[in-house]
Amino acid sequence: MPSSTTLLAFAFVSLGMVLTPGPNMIYLISRSICQGRVAGLISLGGVALGFVFYVLCAALGITALVFAVPYAYDALRLTGAAYLLYLAWQAVRPGGRSPFQVRDLPVDGPRKLFAMGFVTNLLNPKIAMLYLSLLPQFIDPAQGSVLSQSLMLGAVQVGVSVTVNAAIAIAAGSIAVFLSRRPGWLLVQRWLMGTVLAGLALRMATEARR
Repeated sequence: MPSSTTLLAFAFVSLGMVLTPGPNMIYLISRSICQGRVAGLISLGGVALGFVFYVLCAALGITALVFAVPYAYDALRLTGAAYLLYLAWQAVRPGGRSPFQVRDLPVDGPRKLFAMGFVTNLLNPKIAMLYLSLLPQFIDPAQGSVLSQSLMLGAVQVGVSVTVNAAIAIAAGSIAVFLSRRPGWLLVQRWLMGTVLAGLALRMATEARR
C-alpha cells in the first residue's frame, strides 16, 4: 500500500491539478452561476462518475503496463512532465481566460445536468493525462499490489477533486464578483499555479526511473 507521504504528495498534486482551470471547472462554474448551486452540484455528480470511470480504466491499464513494458514508466514520466509544462504555460500566458468568465448555458433538467457533467469529464484531456502519466509516478511495485495502489491513489484524487469542485460550485457567484473587482488576485493565482506546475514538471522529468 502507498505510504502516508506518497498519499499526501499525490493529494497535493491532485489539488494543484483541480485548481488549474480546465473544462470541468469552467463548466461547473458556468452552470452554478447560470442555473444555481443545486444544478452545479448535480453536474458535479456526473463529473465524479467520470473520475471513477478513469480510476478503474487507469488502474487496470497501469497494472498490465508495469509488467509488460520495462520502460513504460519512463515514457509516462516524460509525457506527464511535458503536459505539466503545457498547463503551466496555459496558466500564465498572456490573454489567458478566467474560468469565472461565465459562459451562457441553457437551463437543463437534473438528468441532462448529470449526463453533461459526466461527458465533460470524459472528454477532459487533463484528467486522462493525470491518470495515465502522473498516477504511475506515485506507484512503487515494491510496496505491494500495483492495482491496489492505483485504486487508493485514484480514490484520493477523486476525493480531493470532488471536495474542491463542490466548494467552487457553491461559492462560484461570490468568487466571480470578488475577482471581477480585484483582477490582481486572479493574476497572482495564475502565476502561483504556473510556478507550482512547472516545479512538478521539473521534478518529474529529472526523477530517476524506478
